[in-house]
Amino acid sequence: MIHYKQLENGIKLIVNKMDGLMSVTMGILVHTGSSRETDAEDGISHFIEHMMFKGTKNRSAFRISDEMDRIGAQMNAFTGKDLTCYYAKSTTGHAAEAFGILADLFLESVFPEDEMVREKGVIIEEINMNEDTPDDLCLDLLSRAYFGEKGYGRNILGPRENVSGFTRADIERYMKKYYVPDNIVISMAGNIDVALAEELTRKYFSGMTGKIAKRGCVEVEFKGSSLVRKKNIEQVHIGFAYPSVKRYDKLFDATQILSSILGGSMSSRLFQTVREKMGLAYTVYSYVSSYDEAGVLSVYAGVNTEKYLQSVEAIEKCIADIKTKDISEEEFVRGKEQMISSQIFSQESTSSQMLLFGKELLYSGRVYDYEERVKRITSVTLDNVKEAVEYNFAEKNRAVALVGAVDKPI
Repeated sequence: MIHYKQLENGIKLIVNKMDGLMSVTMGILVHTGSSRETDAEDGISHFIEHMMFKGTKNRSAFRISDEMDRIGAQMNAFTGKDLTCYYAKSTTGHAAEAFGILADLFLESVFPEDEMVREKGVIIEEINMNEDTPDDLCLDLLSRAYFGEKGYGRNILGPRENVSGFTRADIERYMKKYYVPDNIVISMAGNIDVALAEELTRKYFSGMTGKIAKRGCVEVEFKGSSLVRKKNIEQVHIGFAYPSVKRYDKLFDATQILSSILGGSMSSRLFQTVREKMGLAYTVYSYVSSYDEAGVLSVYAGVNTEKYLQSVEAIEKCIADIKTKDISEEEFVRGKEQMISSQIFSQESTSSQMLLFGKELLYSGRVYDYEERVKRITSVTLDNVKEAVEYNFAEKNRAVALVGAVDKPI
């Protein structure tokens, strides 16, 4: 049972009541992230997400954690390129208490100065950890090689100097722009009474005020550059990025199937060639990231340093083959079935459903329709996938990133 309600102030509520379960996941989604930041704000979406857990007008940081633990609930958050999400999962019987704590955290955080100082240190250590995690570093570098220094090319964590200098005034200024009712969706999925969900949303959020200025688009400039970060580590981490489809493009589903065929599973071409046949990589895969203004199809591999050029050639040959040789009916059916099964699997997870319904409403203003979604995937033809091949893999805008003991970019 799907229930949608928009409050008078613009807050949107979506509830997917999943009978037969004993839990519920409740999320507060804000349509902002690193892509919306200015140079001075770079990293502030993620910093705010961390600081939300550091005390409110009603609860200390410890009390927030303690009260959630007392009812056996879980609470967390994450920041993306165009989304920040705060969520809690609890048993059905404790849903009201868990949502009350989540709402308090979201609406009444006070950002204590001493906590800000400590959390800056924590985030700088997170930045250091990212620097020491070469696959993450490679994909961040790939985003920058593809999108440049701004918009979707920004690292979510931000630079150390920005993090060190953020003030409470910076937080309040940024939240005044984006943490406003018409830029927020509340999504609940699981065994929760619809009337209770609406009552809780009204209780805590009906008094929220503010309105977002004209949203505008994230400025996109395809750099198509080749970047390298030299690190004396055991592997070379390789990333390729190609222009791909936007979030609601007519070829979106066909492109997802194409990526599955190329590198989305253990039977994919990249996995079977680069890992199974040639033994060049432990990890190799492809994936598609689609946003409102642009999309990117990425390929990643972690390979032996002495054989990284051979690995590059093998990856490029897989891509060349998928462009010049026919995709088989068997590959096409397999890719489509993987997409359909992922939709079915997500139906059994309250967390997945919370995000699925919340993001659809946040991004498009529409209520997610599972049957319509499966129907669209089912209607994709092999010719559509071949059309997606033509759309993707534009060599002139290809970006490349390397991390490892190498001296020059490809």
